[in-house]
Amino acid sequence: MKALMFGYDGQVATELRRQAKLHGVEVEALKRSQADLSDPSACAAIVRNTDADVIINAAAYTAVDKAEKEQRLAQLINSDAPGAMASAAADRDLPFLHISTDYVFDGSGDVPRTTEDQPNPLGVYGQTKLDGERQVAEAGGWHAILRTSWVFSAHGNNFVKTILRLAAARDQLAIVADQIGGPTPAADIAGTLITIAMRGKQADGGVFHYSGAPEASWADFARAIVLQAGLDVQIVDIPTDNYPTPAPRPLNSRLECSRLKDTYEILQPDWKTSLINVLAELKTQAPEP
Repeated sequence: MKALMFGYDGQVATELRRQAKLHGVEVEALKRSQADLSDPSACAAIVRNTDADVIINAAAYTAVDKAEKEQRLAQLINSDAPGAMASAAADRDLPFLHISTDYVFDGSGDVPRTTEDQPNPLGVYGQTKLDGERQVAEAGGWHAILRTSWVFSAHGNNFVKTILRLAAARDQLAIVADQIGGPTPAADIAGTLITIAMRGKQADGGVFHYSGAPEASWADFARAIVLQAGLDVQIVDIPTDNYPTPAPRPLNSRLECSRLKDTYEILQPDWKTSLINVLAELKTQAPEP
């Protein structure tokens, strides 16, 4: 089986490249120089000419705050490009897998959001990701949209690496405690996408939720990071209002994941166990220049 993947060095794309061979999947991963998502028609042309069996979009515009000023670019990358890819995939009768986000919801309430709940994004990033979901669905082909949250790994930019960097220079960190969600290992997202890709049209598609368990606040996550890393750093809980950002963040990022379990028998990953593995991998990496 061969997969064409948009994205190369992002967190999930990196893990997909690492894991694919273990499952007998050949991955053609496209770098930005090979596939510019700000040019949707060029992305569609790549899909039309591929010899792959499945298309995976693991690339996105993820600069949440910057998106407030770069709305057009975020729209091209998060909405129009996935829509063009999905349309070309539908024409070729190829399954199309796409990663989305908890930011399609407004963060109200205190219970996990289901795949049936009505989206209501708070900012440009969430709105463009929701528009991308809709364009993928409207393309008419078999598709699977995987909404996830709080992605972390040993590569790329993520919360774990930020906390480790800050903790190396300070003895106290003030971290938001009223945003609740599920930290999700990129490695498990990649494994989930591979499982879905291998089943393909033999199973139901549509929208699925996938996030780590148990639920936690950012402050809880930070405490786990410094504890497992053996750092003597105090984590001080603060409300979101004390940490203003250009784009609003959802307070409730909990995702209800039963549809994925029922369809593919995939359980929510234990992020605390994965965190240990990520920290161990980071110790083996050469320090960044």
